[in-house]
Formats: sequence, structure tokens, C-alpha cells
Amino acid sequence: MSGDPYEILGLAKTASADEIKSAYRKLARSCHPDLNPDDKAAEARFKAASQAYELLKDPETRARFDRGDIDATGAERPERQYYRDYAEASQNPYQSGRGFEWFGDASDLFAEFMRQPGQRQGTHGGRHRGFHAPGPDRRYALEVMFMDAVKGGTTRITLPDGGTLDVKIPQGVQDGQTIRLRGKGGPGMGDGPPGDALVTLTVKAHPVFRREGNDIIITLPITFDEAILGGKVEAPTIDGPVKLTIPKGASGGQILRLRGRGVKPAGQANAGDQRVELRIVAPEKIDSELTTFMQSWRKSHPYNPREGLMP
Repeated sequence: MSGDPYEILGLAKTASADEIKSAYRKLARSCHPDLNPDDKAAEARFKAASQAYELLKDPETRARFDRGDIDATGAERPERQYYRDYAEASQNPYQSGRGFEWFGDASDLFAEFMRQPGQRQGTHGGRHRGFHAPGPDRRYALEVMFMDAVKGGTTRITLPDGGTLDVKIPQGVQDGQTIRLRGKGGPGMGDGPPGDALVTLTVKAHPVFRREGNDIIITLPITFDEAILGGKVEAPTIDGPVKLTIPKGASGGQILRLRGRGVKPAGQANAGDQRVELRIVAPEKIDSELTTFMQSWRKSHPYNPREGLMP
């Protein structure tokens, strides 16, 4: 299988972000390991597609790959340097202020090498300087349930290489937010520390709750009589159902506010509110009794709520 992420997803390099997402989801559905438990080829395709998507979904990472800064695994490509670039660099310990010009014999060259700081070891009392560098960061995408984003939780993701990573979801994270897991990226070089894992979250939509900032929004259906007469009804919140007072003469679209019933992100003192939008719902069946009453009421209590709306 090709290591090129565009070829793995079956895309041209000009593909849009939506096309990349669509191609990945199509492949993931067809070859997910949970749906193909005995198919090693499907598992390999899933891992390759996941790695390709992780690389291309982030515009910055995609641009770095297209420029050749990183390879298909997300690892940094070594910067090409020519001998003259290194020899003339200001940090070259062998430059000695003369560039890399040498007109002495071999014994003088060896003596010059032994005089350089930090290059002697063993009986010479110095120390060896190996090459050490931090490992590369790894980027992942994770879809989380709405309530896990609101309340926090822990979930496990499968990595492109078949390993797993436990991800702690902080309370109150938002859709599109990236969390950093220290030391969970690629291994370092030499004694360098490992890189980090950068996990970008996609919050799955909830059938009841919507979120704007730290506020929770719901649409609450009420009956004709509850709108006219008012009363107490039960309304869902992210912390469980509560009793909500409907004022007499409530209108459809009216907003009621429940203070402090919204999202409280980690580290913040106050939670947002919950906004309840009322929606008046007619009964499924309009019987003759209700029809007769409404006809009589309309004749004796005419009013026009649209007055002044038209120019």
C-alpha cells in the first residue's frame, strides 16, 4: 500500500477539507476492525486511512507535508545541509575563526581536534556529546459524546499503529478544541524527551441540548393550556430534570433562563446558564369540543398578533 496519504484516501492533492473528511469516513466505515475482526487486510487499510487523515485534516500539518517538511508519518524530515553550510556555520566547533581551511599536516589536525571542548572522553576526562532532540508531536482526531465534553470523562482511541491511548476529556471542552497529552507523541532521539500527542476533539450533537459558549439551549414543547394558564412543568438540564415555571400567557419562541444550569469548564468559577425556548404544540387530534370552543372564543375575543408587521 502506498505511503502517500492522498493516494491512501483516493484523493488528489487539491482535495478540499470536506472531501478529505468524507473519503476518510467512507474508508473507516468499510474497513473498521470492529466490523472486520478477522480481516487483517481491512485492519491495515483502517490504520493507513487513519494515519493519512490525521496528517491531512489539520491545514497546518497538511501544508508542512506538501512542502516536504514532514513525511507521511508526521515525522520531521532532516534539513538538507551541504558540507560548506556546516563548515562555515558559526556554531561549528572546528571552524576556529578560519573557516574550514587547513594547511598543516595530519598530526596538527588531530591535535586541533583534541583541543576542542567537550569532544574528549574516557581517560582524557571529557564527555561525549551525542545528538539529542525531542520527539515529534503526533496529531489525532477524536469524536466525543456531548455529555463527556460537558462533564468530562475518559475515552480510549486506537492509534494508526494498532496501539491505544487513553485520553482524559477535561470538563467543559468545546468542539474543535485541541488538548495536549505530554509525552505521548513520537520517541525522542538520543536522550531527547518524547513529543506530545495533540488530540483535536469533535463533539457529537445531542438530541436535546445545544451549546453556545457556556450556555445550554433547549427547545421545550408546551401545550395550549400550559401557555394560556401557566404552571410548573419538568424541563431537562445537563444535571437532570428540574421544575420550570411557565408564566401565564406564554408565547411560542419565548426564552426562559435557568441561572447556573449551563456548562462549567474546568478552572472557571461560574457555570453558564440554560436557555429554554418555548414551543407551543397543538394536540395531535382536534376534536369537536375544542373546535367549537375556539370558534366561539375567536368571535368574542378577536385580536391580531401580526398588527404592524406588514408595511
